[in-house]
Amino acid sequence: MAIGTPRNYELESALKSVINVLEDGQKGMAEIGEHLTDPSLRRYFLAESLRRANFRGELENVLHRHGIADVHESGTVSGALYRAWAGLKAKLGGGDHTLLETAEQGEDEAKSAYKDALDRDLPTPIRHLLTTQEEHILMAHDYIRNQRDGLKAA
Repeated sequence: MAIGTPRNYELESALKSVINVLEDGQKGMAEIGEHLTDPSLRRYFLAESLRRANFRGELENVLHRHGIADVHESGTVSGALYRAWAGLKAKLGGGDHTLLETAEQGEDEAKSAYKDALDRDLPTPIRHLLTTQEEHILMAHDYIRNQRDGLKAA
């Protein structure tokens, strides 16, 4: 794919959108993980933060291979707001349930970004990579939701 083609712009736009959300997820998972009181949830969130960083790296490598050199994404405004809100909730004693609600909202953003990217005309290998990553994001979303629901019932 030649640099500067319409398809390359489509690819760049789709992947940068997902990369931004992954940046949010990486930071958000780490932030929330630091405030959770449940040690197993804390470990899960810190591991998920690393997973988001890995996913970002994979997508940045795709952009590099397609001639898009400098990928300096810093997340989204809504992601920064979610992280600030999570920090405030933790300081106000919101507890693990409240933090998991915030995390689920962030995962909803990730689900949406992957869906939007996969709705575009992308090469099959990139579509496969995004689909594989999306499957993990969907499982993480459901895990977080189930953990939140379990705390609500307790």
